[in-house]
Order: sequence, then structure tokens, then C-alpha cells
Amino acid sequence: MPLAIFDLDGTLVHSAPDIAAALNRLMARRALPSFDLPEVQAMIGDGARALLAKAFATRGAAWGEEDLQSFLPDLEANSAVLTRPFPGIPEALAGLSEAGWDLAVCTNKPIAATRALLDGLGLAGHFPVVLGGDSLSVRKPDPGHVRGVLDEVGAAPDEAVMIGDHSNDVLAARGAGVRSIFAAWGYGADPGADAVALSPAELLQTVR
Repeated sequence: MPLAIFDLDGTLVHSAPDIAAALNRLMARRALPSFDLPEVQAMIGDGARALLAKAFATRGAAWGEEDLQSFLPDLEANSAVLTRPFPGIPEALAGLSEAGWDLAVCTNKPIAATRALLDGLGLAGHFPVVLGGDSLSVRKPDPGHVRGVLDEVGAAPDEAVMIGDHSNDVLAARGAGVRSIFAAWGYGADPGADAVALSPAELLQTVR
């Protein structure tokens, strides 16, 4: 069966509001200024550590492991408060499954927060294989992250497609020999993917 590998934040779900809320609660605990939603969206895509590094650097402050250990449980516990699937995603997933596609998630978000979010939004049943940013020793843009998904599913690179809104998704797919589709409804700009889907409704045609 062909395999569709999805990024999570900015591709399957509009999670920036919950990420921003958790980040701003951390900022408040550290007596630092908060961020608006577009600022947070621009920092999403490289995982929690990178998010905190960017946020604290923007505020001219240092951060430590204790900040990460404060941020992650908060995000996990509140990952589905404001977050919702992008319009058309549930229908796109159902259509792909009905058309014979296996589905998987490959995200830089920590695996615990990823599973909590998928469960909270009722999307977990679509994805037998889910790899987070801490599931392997590498993560996107390292192609080993995508290869890990292929190995879990038992799919060859030419049987798969990677769908995401970030350059990390395209670079990881390219390195793994997997075709890439840019999710134009997400948070990033097209980094030179093999194809572009302007909306989730276009995915079934674009993956073919």
C-alpha cells in the first residue's frame, strides 16, 4: 500500500494557539514579555528545544533544562485546548484511507505531546505509526527520521510521500528518497517541494 507521511503542527493541526499559550505561560513565570501568535508560528517546526532557544534569544535571556521541563508537561496537558485540525483534514485522511493509503506521522514535536494531541483530537486512529522528535536519535531535517517511519511501516521510499509545511519536511523527504508535498495552508513558505497542495481537499489528487 502507498504511504502518506504527515507532519503535525502546521500540517494536520493548527496548534500554534496552544503552543503560544504554553510558551507565554513560561515567559510569565520567567518575568519575560509574551509573544503574539504570528511570532510563535514563525518559530514552530524544529521541536521544543529549538522553540525555547529562539524565544529566549529573542528576549535576550538564557534558558535551561528546567525551562524545558516546565514547558513540556504544560504543553502536553493543554495540547488540545485551542488546537484543531485544519479544515478539511479529517475528510482528507478518510479519503486517503478509503483510497488504500497507509498513514503515518513524522513530527519534531516530542512523542508524548504528539500522542496526547492526536488522542485529544480524535485523530490517533488514523495513524498506526507515529514518530516524534525524540523517538529516534535523529529528527527532521535528518532523513533518518523519515526512514524510521518507512522502516516501521515496511514501505519503500518510492511508495511514500511526505506532506508538510516546513523546509525540514522537504529536506528530510528528499534525503530519504521520498516525494514531498508542501502544505500551503500551514505556517511556512514553499521550500521547493515536489508538489504543492493549496488545501487539504487537494491532497487526494496531489499524492497521485
